[in-house]
Amino acid sequence: MSVLIIATNRKARHNYHLIDKYEAGMVLLGSEVKALRESKGNIKEAYIRFMKEELYITGMHISEYSHSGYSVHEPTRERKLLLQKRELNILKKRVDEKGVTMVPLSIYFKNGYVKMEFAIAKGKKTWDKRQTLIKRDIERQTQRQFKGHKISL
Repeated sequence: MSVLIIATNRKARHNYHLIDKYEAGMVLLGSEVKALRESKGNIKEAYIRFMKEELYITGMHISEYSHSGYSVHEPTRERKLLLQKRELNILKKRVDEKGVTMVPLSIYFKNGYVKMEFAIAKGKKTWDKRQTLIKRDIERQTQRQFKGHKISL
């Protein structure tokens, strides 16, 4: 099982509390897949929403394929995500709660197919973000201190 990561949304982990992660396939055009093979995808400004009982990603940018001919795709069109009906029903119920949204985390190739990892998330407040940064700094400092000192039992 080979996984090749195309794009990640690093801000998602900073701005949201991630509750559950899911993996979905995507409906893409041939030129979009070829452009993604050249790592020309971006999901930083993207979000996921329901439209007519189906899941779509909006705001994902896939640049044009370098060797494209007459068939050119629209870079920021809405793209359908492929999930089973059971999973869609569960997601619909969870997203209907107040303050809960779906955020794309990464796009990657898995066994030749383009997949997207996304999460059900709740937005962090400003003080939550600061607390996370403070905890991370403290952990780094303790790791640095213990790096040189090996403890034997």
